[in-house]
Amino acid sequence: MTDTPPALDPRTSALLVMDFQQGILASLPGLAAPEALLSRVAGAIADMRTHGATIAYVRVAFTEADWTAIPPTNKTFSYLGQQRLMHHADPATDIHHRLAPEPGDITVRKTRYSALSTTDLDRRLRDREITTLVIAGITTTGAVLSTVTDAADRDYQIYILSDAITDPDPQTHQTLMTGIFPRLAHIIDTTDLHSLLHDGRPRIHPETAEDPKGPAGA
Repeated sequence: MTDTPPALDPRTSALLVMDFQQGILASLPGLAAPEALLSRVAGAIADMRTHGATIAYVRVAFTEADWTAIPPTNKTFSYLGQQRLMHHADPATDIHHRLAPEPGDITVRKTRYSALSTTDLDRRLRDREITTLVIAGITTTGAVLSTVTDAADRDYQIYILSDAITDPDPQTHQTLMTGIFPRLAHIIDTTDLHSLLHDGRPRIHPETAEDPKGPAGA
């Protein structure tokens, strides 16, 4: 069944730009065409900003207290704490310069996968009467998966930009994009986003009647 995304109102929408950090981009094995990925995300930011939508930047980074507070039961983040990785003042944790925040944007620092779980992002979005989230992020199996499920439980309407997320595990990425995320969100790409913002409807994909989004992935 074809899923036609509903109209997107930029006044109540926010683009989440998650974990596009210098060190993360440099460390991902096999990331294909990072410059092309950054260009697509930059285009989505420009489109959303032009139409008055909120841009929210999310970065993962730690203080000494954050490292100390991570329990050994957390398999991923306890390693980061033990190795003292991703200090908040390390330039490697900065948002990539091509996607740099501007005055009036939201910027939050998180210490777990979800953009909502260890930050005040939910409150700040609610303060702006945001009800719709557009997702761009690294990685599909980490920040994107955790944030999408968290945001769905909080009753946000969600759009996932299929060509503005990536993961070093292409098989699991594809499983999430085709089997899991469509239950929680509308899957579009950055060209669809442009059309939704300008025309109120997504572009037509004549190449397939069953999946109007085409192949998922960055």
